[in-house]
Amino acid sequence: MSGCSGKSWQNTFAPDPKLQEPVAVDAKAVETPTKSPEDTLPSDFPLYPQAKLQSTEKTEDKGTVTTWTTPDPIDFVYKFYQKELAAKQWEIVTSPSDSNPQLAAKQAQTSISIAPQTSTDKQQSGVTTYTISVLAASASPTPTPTTSSPTPAASPTAINKPSSTFPAATTDYLTDLTKIGVLTSADSSANRVVTRREYARWLVAAHNKITGTKPTQQIKSATTDAKPVFQDVPSTNPDFPSIQGLAEAGLIPSALSGDATIVLFRPDTPLTREQMILWKVPLDTRQPLPAASLDAVKQTWGFQDAGKVDPKALRAVLADFQNGEQSNIRRVFGYTTLFQPKKTVNLGEVAIAIWYFGANSEGLSAHDVVGSNR
Repeated sequence: MSGCSGKSWQNTFAPDPKLQEPVAVDAKAVETPTKSPEDTLPSDFPLYPQAKLQSTEKTEDKGTVTTWTTPDPIDFVYKFYQKELAAKQWEIVTSPSDSNPQLAAKQAQTSISIAPQTSTDKQQSGVTTYTISVLAASASPTPTPTTSSPTPAASPTAINKPSSTFPAATTDYLTDLTKIGVLTSADSSANRVVTRREYARWLVAAHNKITGTKPTQQIKSATTDAKPVFQDVPSTNPDFPSIQGLAEAGLIPSALSGDATIVLFRPDTPLTREQMILWKVPLDTRQPLPAASLDAVKQTWGFQDAGKVDPKALRAVLADFQNGEQSNIRRVFGYTTLFQPKKTVNLGEVAIAIWYFGANSEGLSAHDVVGSNR
């Protein structure tokens, strides 16, 4: 991690050895910059690699506010912290939105908020300035240095049309899916890796629960007397109805869809990003996936690693782009120039994807089902 260490700050403010008389240094003036990140941030708190510490100050509620600068956009900073904090078991309380441009998280007795700094001072072009506020979890958060107080992000209870507004916190997605019977109370660890069998089971369950008013659009579960499509998923497998059903509907690659070499499903293998998108998008668009070229994906998404995407998944990635703000990639991974197609996904990411089904601003969510059951 880059950043200014306590030693470098001390060198900056040390007396010039060439001077004959010692120079008086205002201790109050140097108290802030001599603070190192380790003095003000939790011990396990990650530091953005391209950021430099500018200042540290105490707040009235005995918290601290550190100011940082980076040449990267604030979206990159948010994406880094959403991933790293979740990996370190921090609870994401608030995700950044247009109305509330800050990220808030808490762990044990500590809460933090990260927000872009808005100042009337002329700032260097191409430099992002942001603050990290740290305070006791029981204390009221200190407003970050912005021009106006942030407005709390919308929660699922305020949603009338899921196609226009989505929850800010991952826990809201998990809660809704648990309420409609897709997940269980045991499926609460948002950061754990999801297997292919689990995703197949939850994808079918979520889709059929959410589109329950339209039975002609549901995925039919396979019966145990059907001939298994995959050698490693016999009819006795508890997830056979879902996995076989997806294959018989042509929603996952198999011998039935013309992929004669795919004879194994590998149910316990971790699910990857490209697989999650490939299986999900056809259920959103209700149309055959379009032909896709590498150049088309590069021009639309701008992914630097588009060449690493499997050709089959490339079609789903391109189709997902056409879904605008409802696209799975945008909702799950936020703004990114790297798709990382082979990277595994966790339960929180899967929950965000299967919470909503639809395209062209027309769709249904798990929250709609929760509301209809009241």
